[in-house]
Amino acid sequence: MSEIEDRWLSVDDICKYLGVSKDTVYKWIDKQGMPAYRIGRLWKFKKRQIDAWVEGSGMLTDSEK
Repeated sequence: MSEIEDRWLSVDDICKYLGVSKDTVYKWIDKQGMPAYRIGRLWKFKKRQIDAWVEGSGMLTDSEK
């Protein structure tokens, strides 16, 4: 498993990875059940959980999977 797959990612990392804004990430955490962990004031993510969430949430069309 590569280093990016194993480490905790920040909101900025997830924004870059998914190509979305911070507002979108916060909305997805609140309204769409995006897997995120609050550590103090910071949100942290595991890439493999985000990948599974995106693929399972219907956010991608079949041609994008």
